[in-house]
Amino acid sequence: MGPDWERHPDSPETAYTRPALTPLDGREANHRAVTALLDAAGVEHFTVPGIDDRSSAVGVPEHRRAAALAALATGAAASGARITAVRPGRPAERPRPADPVDRDRLADTPVLQLSWPLLDPTGALALGHEYGCAVEFWTADGPWLRAPRPNRITGRIAADGPPVELPAHLFTRLLSPHGTDPVNRRPVRSRAEFDRTGIDAITFPVDLVYTWVDGTDPAWRRRKAETSGAVYHAESASDARFLSRDELRYSLRSLRLNAPWVRNVYVVTDDQRPAWLDESAPGLRIVPHREIFADPADLPTFNSHAIESQLHRIDGLAEHFLYLNDDMFVGRPLSPHAFFTPTGIAKHFPSAARIPLGPVTPEDTPVDAACKNNRALLQECFGRVNSQPMDHIPYALLRSVLAEMAERFPTEWARTAGSRFRAMTDLSVTSSLHHYYALFTGRSVPSSLQYGYVQLAHPELAQRLARMLARRDRDAICVNDAFSAPEDMAAQNAVLGPWLEAYFPTRSRYEREPA
Repeated sequence: MGPDWERHPDSPETAYTRPALTPLDGREANHRAVTALLDAAGVEHFTVPGIDDRSSAVGVPEHRRAAALAALATGAAASGARITAVRPGRPAERPRPADPVDRDRLADTPVLQLSWPLLDPTGALALGHEYGCAVEFWTADGPWLRAPRPNRITGRIAADGPPVELPAHLFTRLLSPHGTDPVNRRPVRSRAEFDRTGIDAITFPVDLVYTWVDGTDPAWRRRKAETSGAVYHAESASDARFLSRDELRYSLRSLRLNAPWVRNVYVVTDDQRPAWLDESAPGLRIVPHREIFADPADLPTFNSHAIESQLHRIDGLAEHFLYLNDDMFVGRPLSPHAFFTPTGIAKHFPSAARIPLGPVTPEDTPVDAACKNNRALLQECFGRVNSQPMDHIPYALLRSVLAEMAERFPTEWARTAGSRFRAMTDLSVTSSLHHYYALFTGRSVPSSLQYGYVQLAHPELAQRLARMLARRDRDAICVNDAFSAPEDMAAQNAVLGPWLEAYFPTRSRYEREPA
C-alpha cells in the first residue's frame, strides 16, 4: 500500500487504514497497489473501464503473464493481500491470502483479482474484495490485443499502442466529470481506445437539495408560535421532541461515502445554520427561504409542501437534482444511474402503499390529502388515476418539470406556497406530483431501490439497526420518528446516535474541523 496507509492496530489480520476512508478511496488504493507492483517489475499495463463500478481493472499483455504473476504473487503475499481467480461462467471464488505459489496456481487464469483489507480508523467501515483491482491478461491476435472478458468500450486494442493518461471518471460511474471528489483530479494510465464516452455514461451534472430546520432554535420556535397564534414558552426548548440527532451531518457523510458524483449541495433553510457546517466548503450553499419564494408575503412558512413548491427557483440549480430530507441517507455506493437514465430521464420509486380513493375528507392525514389533490390535477390533465405514493427515499427531480407545473397550475401552486402550515389543499410537489407529471409527459420512469426503513418506535430498534449495519446492503435508508412518543425519544437517540456514527464514520468536506 502507499505511504499514506498504515497497518490497522486492532485488526486480527493484516489490514490497512487511514483517516477519512471512503469506498472510492479503497477502489483507488487497490488499483494503485497493483499498478505499483507491475511498475516495479517493468510490466506494461493499462487501465480498463470494467463493468463493476466498485472494482478497477488493469490489462496486461499475455506475453507478460509470467513476469506479472511473479511480481503480483510475491508482492501481494508480502503485504497481506487477498487474491482470487476470475473465470467467466464459473462461480466466484472466496478471497484467500496471497501466496508466492499463486504464480503457478494461476498460470492459466484469464483474470485475477487482488485486494488489501481496508478499515476506517474506528473499524466500523470495512472495504472488501469487491473494491479490488482485477488483472486481465489480453491475448495477442495479429496487430491486436483481445480482452478476456467484456468491458464498457471495446474488446480489442492495438498491440503496439502507446500509453496515455485519461480522466478517472472514464473508468467508474461512481465518478462524474462534474464531481468534486479528489480522485476526479488524478489521471489514469490507459490506452487511447478507452478515451470514449459510452452510451451508458451520464454526462450532465447532478446537484442535491436539502430542506432543513433546526427545531431546537428558540428564535425559529418563537416565529412559529407567533405565526400560528400559539403562546411560546421558552422553557419548552428542552422538550424531547426537539432533541437534535444531527441527521443532516450524517446524510452529508453518506454522500461522500456513497454518491461522490454529486456536484453542488444546496441547503434550504429559514436563515438557520448548523454550527458544525462549513459554509466555505466548495460546492455548498445555504439558501434562505426569502431567496426562492416568488411571493415574499408567503413568509415565514413552516410548511414543507410550500417550501418544496419553490425549489426550482434556486439560483444555479442543475436541471437534474436529488431532493432529500435530512432523514434520508444513501446506504451504499450508487452511481447516478440509480436516479437518472443517460438520456436525462428521471426515475421514481413507487411505494407498495395505496392512496385512499375519493375526494379529500376531514379524516385524511395531510399526506393523504396532498396525494388526493395531486391525483385530481393529474386526472384532469391526463385522464389517469394514480394510486401509489412514493417511497421516502431520495427524489430524482427535473427543474424544468417543476417550473412547468408551477406555470400550468398557478392557482394550486400559489395556494400551496401560501399555506404557512400544512393544509388540506396542499400539493405534495416533490414527493409525488412531479413524478407522475413527468411520467405522463415522458420524462420519468418507475424504478426501484433496495430501501431500508428505520422506525424509531419499533420495539426491536437496536437489533434492526445492528443487522442493517452488519449487512450494509440498503441503497437508501430512511430514519423516521412519526410514531415516537416524546418521552421515548431520548432513549431512541441514545441507540441511533452511535449507529449513525458507525454507519457513516467519515466526515464530509462540508463539516468543520473538530475543535
